[in-house]
Amino acid sequence: MKHRIFMAVVVCFAPLGNQLLAQTDQNNSRTEQSNMNDSVLLKPWTGPYQGVPPWNQVRPDEFVAAFDSAIASAEDEIDTIAENPKPPTFENTVVAMEQAGAALDRLDAIFGVYTSNLNLGSIPDIERVVAPKLSAHSDRIYQNDKLFARLKAIYESDEKDSLTTAQQRLVDDLYKTFVRQGAMLDDSQKARLSQINAQLARLFTDFSQNVLEDEKRFVTWIENESDLAGLPDSVKAAMKRAAAERGKPDAWAVTNTRSSMDPFLTYSENRPLREKVWRTYYNRCDNGDEHDNNELITEILSLRRERAKLLGYPTHAHWRLESSMAKTPEATMELMQKVWPKAVQRVHEEVADMQKIADAELSGDDAITIEPWDYRYYAEKVRKDKYDLDFGEVKPYLQLEKLREGMFFVAGELFGLSFEPVTDVPVFHPDVRVWRVLDRQGNDVGLWYFDPYARDGKRSGAWMTAYRVQENIDHPITPIVSNNSNFIPGGDGETVLISWDDAVTLFHEFGHALHGLCSDVTYPSQAGTSVPRDYVEFPSQLLEHWLDTPEVMQQFCVHYQTGKPLPQELIDKIKNASKFNQGFATVEYLASAIVDMKLHTSDRERIDPDQFEKETLQQIGMPNELPMRHRTPHFSHIFSSDSYSAGYYSYLWADALTADAAEAFEQAGSFYDPQLAKSLHENVFSVGDTIDPADGFRAFRGRDVDTSALLRKRGFQ
Repeated sequence: MKHRIFMAVVVCFAPLGNQLLAQTDQNNSRTEQSNMNDSVLLKPWTGPYQGVPPWNQVRPDEFVAAFDSAIASAEDEIDTIAENPKPPTFENTVVAMEQAGAALDRLDAIFGVYTSNLNLGSIPDIERVVAPKLSAHSDRIYQNDKLFARLKAIYESDEKDSLTTAQQRLVDDLYKTFVRQGAMLDDSQKARLSQINAQLARLFTDFSQNVLEDEKRFVTWIENESDLAGLPDSVKAAMKRAAAERGKPDAWAVTNTRSSMDPFLTYSENRPLREKVWRTYYNRCDNGDEHDNNELITEILSLRRERAKLLGYPTHAHWRLESSMAKTPEATMELMQKVWPKAVQRVHEEVADMQKIADAELSGDDAITIEPWDYRYYAEKVRKDKYDLDFGEVKPYLQLEKLREGMFFVAGELFGLSFEPVTDVPVFHPDVRVWRVLDRQGNDVGLWYFDPYARDGKRSGAWMTAYRVQENIDHPITPIVSNNSNFIPGGDGETVLISWDDAVTLFHEFGHALHGLCSDVTYPSQAGTSVPRDYVEFPSQLLEHWLDTPEVMQQFCVHYQTGKPLPQELIDKIKNASKFNQGFATVEYLASAIVDMKLHTSDRERIDPDQFEKETLQQIGMPNELPMRHRTPHFSHIFSSDSYSAGYYSYLWADALTADAAEAFEQAGSFYDPQLAKSLHENVFSVGDTIDPADGFRAFRGRDVDTSALLRKRGFQ
């Protein structure tokens, strides 16, 4: 059982249901379980490219029984390792754990796509059953005294000194992870820890399902075409399609997702409608109804606090950050507080510029004071006024498919990768396409799946997923990764155009994919993106910088009708305005990161989330004209799992590395400098977690990170 999977498998996006749980538990030991041997969910993947996920053969009604069988098999394999009568060695214990639980890994990869990309029908109820089983499975492994004794013996043995750096790091990480997960507690403490983890699994999935429900059920309907004033044709067309899909072909719909909300608030001239859309979006799961998340958050925070104390940590944040680059909450706050006042000052300057325009346009009884639903709208006006830049003029040059080609070009120039479309593998939805990835010698590197469009049952946002990670224990295993987005699909024969911000996000997520594809390690627990949380965003944020390189903009940012490249005049305007609105972008993000850290370092036994959020924002001087990017009731990063809890700061931490690394390419005179690209591959993209990330960055940059580069990048003095 690869220890990378222990916590990952409890990341869920649906609630837990007692009725189906009871029914399923009654059936598990009977015929359903006995038939699982024939289920494709448990068999090794077959087909080309070392096997691929059998999406075309998946039967969702088999998931629960399949998990029961896979968990049982994984625990048998773990017990065999723990009961081995031979003295513990790196090979018979650590490597054996790396190779155990393969069936559960494959099953979890398939089910994770269903909960994230296909969360419809019976999937939420199935998730209600699966989450606590996986939580209990994780605890049984971490609390296995005999297994921990073997790990401890290796950790303290002379053999460890003879291991490679990567092997030593693997042993250290595995041993310390077991300790952090309660391996040294007594029996009663372990029992309570398991209860806490099971409760949290239920609460996490309840939280996630509530967010999905509020995104799905709240739609702002527009009946009169006059209410569309100011909106670009592409936005209006997307709203028309969204309405038609929901049974109202004569109306227009603003769905309750960022991809729909953001352009409406940016361009709509209808201020009351802007306010309505803004409130609908930012009040998700904070409406006092059955999908309100405040009570769930209170319980989550209380349980996290109790768990941290049980494990010997002052707070949940101290527990979470111990294995990160930052190490302590104090270190994260030091960086955030270095940036916060400068960002707030910039917001005040931005708002003053907006207010001038608003005052010039509206006077007397029509005069307004800038409110949060005005920020994007008037920021766009300021951009046009100061930089003569209208991103509406840029969008016709941002074709989704051409940008995808641009990403492939960057991967080829930097790392020698090429992408060939394939049609000989199954996919889980007709929107999904697949590419075979090759190196310079024509050898298989892996597969890249692309799922670009929004649909019912798919969580909002953009992300990267690894269906299979790279490894080379007995023989090379190539990775399978995917990028998932929520772009609005075009009509028949219609070119899909995306915004500049969406193009940046597209490159960002592709950076995660390249991190997985370039991996060249031995052990799967150290492969690809299996690095500390505050380092994993570094490669992806760095790849954003290649979007606006001349090579990409001139070849791939071409007009969807004329085929002509983006005019140099517009390119210059984009460059000149690159630091525009950084106050908004930084403050809305940092407010969420600071609230996250303060929630998870608080010593309060019971926290009212809404009140805590309000108090914290007042204490730090949050400007009234904008909200935090993720308000607490729908802050999925930190409440849908433990994954980013006390870790939302990591985007800023990684961006400090990113800004400094980008300056290295600028100083070299090209973002395609072959020597730097080679070093980036060798020290960052290929090494996974085989070395300390600080050492990897130091090897690439030639020194420790210069955090002042972050301030320069954002245009702060």
